[in-house]
Amino acid sequence: MSAALQWIVNATPPPGDASPQSFGHPFDIGQLPGSVAQAIWRGSEVAQAGQSVVSSGWTALDAQLPGGGWPCNALTELLQPQPALCEWRLLSPALARLAAGGGHILLVGPPKRPHAPGLVKLGITEKNIVWIAADTPAERLWSTEQLVKANPRGGAILAWLPQARAEQLRRLQVHAQSCDCPVFLFRPETAQLDASPAPLRVLTTLGPDWNLHVHLLKRKGALLDGPIVLSALPGTLASVLTPRLMHPNQLLASQPYLARYQTRAMNPVGRCRADLHPPGRLKSAQIQVD
Repeated sequence: MSAALQWIVNATPPPGDASPQSFGHPFDIGQLPGSVAQAIWRGSEVAQAGQSVVSSGWTALDAQLPGGGWPCNALTELLQPQPALCEWRLLSPALARLAAGGGHILLVGPPKRPHAPGLVKLGITEKNIVWIAADTPAERLWSTEQLVKANPRGGAILAWLPQARAEQLRRLQVHAQSCDCPVFLFRPETAQLDASPAPLRVLTTLGPDWNLHVHLLKRKGALLDGPIVLSALPGTLASVLTPRLMHPNQLLASQPYLARYQTRAMNPVGRCRADLHPPGRLKSAQIQVD
């Protein structure tokens, strides 16, 4: 008999015992076995994960993730508006740390060919990358399941499964409970309306000024009212951008709205003149040819 079941048997009052001591007394979580106590948390608090985690590399994000990082022994579902948009910028700090320790980053069916020079800039060398070119949904799902079963310690599994169904995800979650590395599944933003067995679901979108907006859709703890804003300027751009381009949103806001409608010379043969009007639609345009 497991420790949790034995505790329940011992803690259950005998039949007919309706004394005040049997019901309504404060519950002491310290009476639970250690494995059971770690799996219980208050709904208003972020759970302290009993399994191991990998730091995300973002202090603000780790503070909101159960256990303080990306979980092992479980699925992590990452949603985004379109594939290959945010995943590398979000995960690169954690993946670089795993790669530095000799771990392999296993890619299943990425939508685009991995760009080796760019990954090296992120701290992930080509010797740490294993790319599985699975084309069909069935091949991607099968490859992901086999990798999760293989339990590649010290690395991470990244699988693009946009068409996975709930029952298929449940099967992966069962296998992931015995996997000692993070398992990331990338799915479209619309999948947030579907049920998922993943204990952690994250929606990542692009924000102004190179920021990432991370929405925690599901976690062991209270939901956040707003996104976590991460300053995620790609490292390869930091050395070439001018100070003004470091904040492109401010640059665009400083431009007059009607600047786009200013009269300009088209070419030596003809020139275009447009009557300027308030924002909306141009009233008329006249073209004069010399």
